[in-house]
Amino acid sequence: MSCIVVGYDGSASGKRSLNYAKNLAKLIGDCHLALVFVIEWSPYQFHTPQELEERHMRREKELEQARERVLEPAVKELEAEGFKVSAEVRHGDGAALLDEIANKLEANQIVIGRTGQRGIRERLFGGLSGNLVATATVPVTIIP
Repeated sequence: MSCIVVGYDGSASGKRSLNYAKNLAKLIGDCHLALVFVIEWSPYQFHTPQELEERHMRREKELEQARERVLEPAVKELEAEGFKVSAEVRHGDGAALLDEIANKLEANQIVIGRTGQRGIRERLFGGLSGNLVATATVPVTIIP
């Protein structure tokens, strides 16, 4: 069975990526769609013990909200359309996590959206799509 990992956050760009992956999965036939919602989270910040505890509680709440509000509705819709689908939400470096999950699932490719608005951080350090293309070990398709 083939597998396509889809970086999905419920945004317009994420929905275009998912639609592309669905069309590709239909062409392939026996194909599993793995939706992955990554909440960017830098481990390179220093915090007091109290800040770490608050950060952990925020992290758990963000994971739950992403799962309930974004991934579960998408999974139900895809299953109703007859797709084989799984979903996962993670905190961390988006490029590294998408590649890690793609390798774990032996995916044929990763599909992500490209956002039109870029902040100063992304201009200086590169966004998810650029980092993923530069470091991924499986093919990456970026949907405009």
